Amino acid sequence: MKTNVLVFALVIMITGGGWAQSSKPVKVNIKNLPELGLRSASNKAFKPGEKLVYRLHYGLIDAATATISVDPQVTKIGNREVYHVIGEGKTISSFDYFFKVRDKYESYIDKQGMFPHKFVRRVDEGGYKINQDYTFYPAKRAYKNQKGEGYLTPDYVQDMISAFYFARNMDFSKAKKGDIFKITCVVDDEIFNLKIRYIGKETIETDAGKFRAIKFAPVIQKGRIFKKEEDLSVWISDDANRIPLMASAKIMVGSVKMELQSYSGLANYPALAQ
Repeated sequence: MKTNVLVFALVIMITGGGWAQSSKPVKVNIKNLPELGLRSASNKAFKPGEKLVYRLHYGLIDAATATISVDPQVTKIGNREVYHVIGEGKTISSFDYFFKVRDKYESYIDKQGMFPHKFVRRVDEGGYKINQDYTFYPAKRAYKNQKGEGYLTPDYVQDMISAFYFARNMDFSKAKKGDIFKITCVVDDEIFNLKIRYIGKETIETDAGKFRAIKFAPVIQKGRIFKKEEDLSVWISDDANRIPLMASAKIMVGSVKMELQSYSGLANYPALAQ
């Protein structure tokens, strides 16, 4: 997975997880696969019209902003209703001189089952460009990439954006310190297990206010960007919204912090602290 430091921070905030060991999916002819049943999964964490805005700091420097929003209108793919989610990340003008980033991610998430139907990725990172278009066939447990190649997937695999919204609906009410939660995700034609370790509850302050929060330590691959697992922490709101509030990381070449700057259109009242 080719990801620079700034974009890695954006992705960590979006998914809430860490990248563990990956595996290559099996190539198949999707037309020959049988159709299976589809699950139902409830969503109480977000609704159409939600918008979350983040600010990323590289050391003491404001480096980038990111916005992730749910289209106000529920649309359809085939006969299935889907949420259209758009995530955009970009470096601010003063940081463009060092390294310019303009990224856009889109996911079309099944309203009834919380799995993706389509994923679009347009990345421009210092001139390095990625254009990805994945079409998912959830009833066949498979997807097709922009080259037209078909691959088998585990049941209800997520993309980089849908993983974030699926995770927000996970039940942490009985979680104990050290418990690990897993989400299976496809990234760059590889299958990853995103794992997060439950740490506990805290109160934190962001640009958007003071919140009651749940702290996680993503289970990561050490050595590439991080020296040890403790170098990365993620906080989400301790309410029914499960909004990612902050990510803080010590990396090989400094530190990165990303925090919530503003929010609107929430499905539930936020966990504001006194």
